Amino acid sequence: MNVTKMFSDAGVVTWRNVMNVRRNPEWLLGATAFPIMFVLMFAYVFGGAIGGPGADGGEYREFLIAGIFAQTVAFNSSYTVIGFASDLQKGIIDRFRALPMSRLAVILGRTTADQVLSVVVLVVMSICGLLIGWRIRGSVVDAVLGYLMILLFAFALSWVGAYIGLISRSVEVANSAGLIWMFPLTFISSAFVPQESLPGVLGSIADWNPFTAAVNATRDLFGNSSPAGWPEPSGWPAENAALYAVLSCVVIIAIFAPLATAQYRKVASK
Repeated sequence: MNVTKMFSDAGVVTWRNVMNVRRNPEWLLGATAFPIMFVLMFAYVFGGAIGGPGADGGEYREFLIAGIFAQTVAFNSSYTVIGFASDLQKGIIDRFRALPMSRLAVILGRTTADQVLSVVVLVVMSICGLLIGWRIRGSVVDAVLGYLMILLFAFALSWVGAYIGLISRSVEVANSAGLIWMFPLTFISSAFVPQESLPGVLGSIADWNPFTAAVNATRDLFGNSSPAGWPEPSGWPAENAALYAVLSCVVIIAIFAPLATAQYRKVASK
C-alpha cells in the first residue's frame, strides 16, 4: 500500500465531504442547535434540581460543559453513519470503487471530515459555555489537551459510525441505528450527574463506560470540579481517567477500523 497516496486520496475525500456540509448547512445547524438546547435545559431548567446548592453559583454549569462536549461529538458520529448510508444508496461508493484509489482512504476521508465538523461545533459550544459562566480553570496546555481528548474520542466513535453506516440497508435505517446506541452511552455516565449517584449495575456500567472516562479526563484537564457536596469519583477508571479514555479510544479504533474496512470492501465489491 502506498501510504502517501492513501493520505492524499483521503484528503480529497475529506474535502469533498466538507464541501457537502457547506452545501447542506442544515447539518451544521442540527449539530449545534441540539447541544445548545441541552446546555440551556440542563443549566437553567434542570440545573437547580440536579446541581443542588451549587447550581445557582455556576458550579453545576462548569461540571456540565465537559459532558455536553463529549455528548455533542458522540452524536456527531451519526453524520458518519448517515453519510455512508447515503453514499451507498446514491451509488457514490460504486463510483469510488471504479477509481484508482485506496479503499481505506474513503473511510478515512469521511471520519476526518467529521472531525472537522466536530472542531467547528466545539468552537460554537465553547462560546455558548462561556456565555453561561463556564471557565477553564487549568493551564493553556491542559485546555489544549482537554480538547484533544474530546477529538480523539470523536475520532474513535466515527469508526463505529462508519461500520454502522456501511451495514445499514438504507438512510432511514441508518438514521435510527446511528442514534439509538448513543442514548445509553451518554446518559449512563458522569456527563450530567456523578456516576456514584447511579444505582447498582448502572453505577458499575457508568464507572467503566469509556464515555465517562472521556468526560472525567476532560473535566480534570479543564479544572472543572464537581459541585459542593457531590461525591468525588473513585475507582481505577476514575483515578486514571485520561489513561483509560485513551486506551478505550485505541481499542475502539482497533476493533472498528478493520470491521469498517472489511465491510467497505464487501459492499464495494458487489
